[in-house]
Amino acid sequence: MAEVVLIHGIAQEQEGPASLEAKWLPALSDGVRAAGYGSLADRIWGAPGRPGVVDARMAAYGDLFLTPGAQGSDNDLDDLDPEALALAEGLAEEWLRRAVERNDHPDHNTAALELGYLESTGEIQGVREEAARAVLNAVARLQWFAVGSMGFTERFINKSLRQVTAYMTNPQMRESILERVLPHLGPDTKVVIGHSLGSVVAYEVAANHLTSPMPLLVTLGSPLGLRTVVYDRLQPQPPTYPKHVQRWVNIADRNDLVAAEPDLSKLFPTNELTGITFEASARVNNGSRPHDAEYYLRKPELGRPVAEALFATGNV
Repeated sequence: MAEVVLIHGIAQEQEGPASLEAKWLPALSDGVRAAGYGSLADRIWGAPGRPGVVDARMAAYGDLFLTPGAQGSDNDLDDLDPEALALAEGLAEEWLRRAVERNDHPDHNTAALELGYLESTGEIQGVREEAARAVLNAVARLQWFAVGSMGFTERFINKSLRQVTAYMTNPQMRESILERVLPHLGPDTKVVIGHSLGSVVAYEVAANHLTSPMPLLVTLGSPLGLRTVVYDRLQPQPPTYPKHVQRWVNIADRNDLVAAEPDLSKLFPTNELTGITFEASARVNNGSRPHDAEYYLRKPELGRPVAEALFATGNV
């Protein structure tokens, strides 16, 4: 069991818990320091560049997407069943529409052109496989996903979509991922931080598996607000505020297309719970990498609630 549990997002299948901790913990320490808690920052990641005494562990699950003998490739969507393919198409279309809705988003004009073309040609409503391919091609043209050549960008998007759809539609995969988190969770856990798909995992863990009060849940760049793609498939239904979480802080960069609905307050009712704090729409500026986990972790908006949760428990 750990005081701080970290849950990563998509496209980490080549990383293990130690390598991810080596990336996340210095960034978390930076965020805590930026919030004015220098001594605690040293206890999270001590000088010179080594883990501190705060027990923080990464629940790594990326390797589950590399199961030997699995059908299909991470680089395509050809083997997805109709439900998963429809979900992948819906997520890609949602990314386009969110970029269009935000007039100041760097991809606003490109997304508007691509979406307008798809709607004018009827490709979004076409044959499922063809419609999905048309939407994915359009998304790959957004600068937001420019992680390399066009072919590399397409493979990255496909891999991301496969992993999200696998969690949301495959009960066995969902259970396997949750099993990577639960051993780290216990009465001593003070903070759970989930990024991207990891925020969905973190929410379901908090909503379904906590048996005692937990001081803080943090969701970063979260797709929890995507209605048909994620929100309507969460467990439990209907989604509510996790009753054992004393404070929930949701943080999003305005240009983060994964965080499609940055304000979660209307989607997760508190059902008249008392003694809880729900900061559902904290905003940060991650610059040119709006969805980057380490950029999120370095912000004082993240460091402050983490420090307050740890200090409040008297464990640091």
